[in-house]
Amino acid sequence: MKIHAHPAFLPACITLLIACIPLGAQPSYPPEIEDAAMEVYKSVDGVDLQLWIKNPPGHKPDKPVPAIVFFFGGGWRSGSPTQFVEQADWLAGRGMVAVLVDYRVSSRHGVPARDCVSDAKSAIRYVRKHAGRLGIDPDRIVAGGGSAGGHLAAAVATLADFDAPSDDLSFSAVPNALALFNPAVVLAPIEGSMELDAERITELEQRMGVDPQAVSPYHHVRRGLPPTIIFHGKNDTTVPFLTVSLFQEKMAANGNRCELTAYEGAGHGFFNFGRENNIHFIDSMNRLDAFLVSLKYLVPGPEVEVVK
Repeated sequence: MKIHAHPAFLPACITLLIACIPLGAQPSYPPEIEDAAMEVYKSVDGVDLQLWIKNPPGHKPDKPVPAIVFFFGGGWRSGSPTQFVEQADWLAGRGMVAVLVDYRVSSRHGVPARDCVSDAKSAIRYVRKHAGRLGIDPDRIVAGGGSAGGHLAAAVATLADFDAPSDDLSFSAVPNALALFNPAVVLAPIEGSMELDAERITELEQRMGVDPQAVSPYHHVRRGLPPTIIFHGKNDTTVPFLTVSLFQEKMAANGNRCELTAYEGAGHGFFNFGRENNIHFIDSMNRLDAFLVSLKYLVPGPEVEVVK
């Protein structure tokens, strides 16, 4: 297996295969994220929502670089920005600014998923609005995330509604590319392809706080959406593989670039750091790296041979 990595990150890349976090380990909350600058991107209902910024080595604001903004998973109920720390370290080592976002969830703030979408839009707008100060190219911002966080990344690209009243709408919340890890992109029935029973629809209405179709990225696919890469396990029982397959087909039918990488035998969360000796973590990051190189967000990096 070959890994593309900035020289500063190479020792950590090699360590991934010999140091494995126990499978039962869960992302911590409140977040404690080392080597990152923390900023408040939004205050709502008495809550200060924060994001953490990891910069490339020697990064200077007067030399803007692409950025990736990560949204954690947890069913819009829980989770932590620490989920994507290792992905952020990888990409910061490769020359991108990596941003880890906290957003409101039902277990901590009593909000439905529609408010999670609002927070995600606010985070993208904040990064774009402050791009000059942060040394970010505002026209090369990637939204990434896993599961419910993958939904949020897809939602900011596809949904026209759910803007926060406090947002500066002169700055777009639409990212320039998407990196989705087992994302929830279908939240409503698809006639002739996927039906949902009444109980499931009711549950989704309660969790979303709105008609599920209003926040279902699949149902808002159109021409001109950002180039997208999806990583998904074929044995995922939480977010069925069929849903991302249908999303990819609709994206392609509308002339959008959308790559789907399927992992045989893999279940939900397969990509997380610390699982199965990090084989899927490394493979998905290697492929994401190549995708970003194809967009000219990164330059090709050195290849490191890692023996399993």
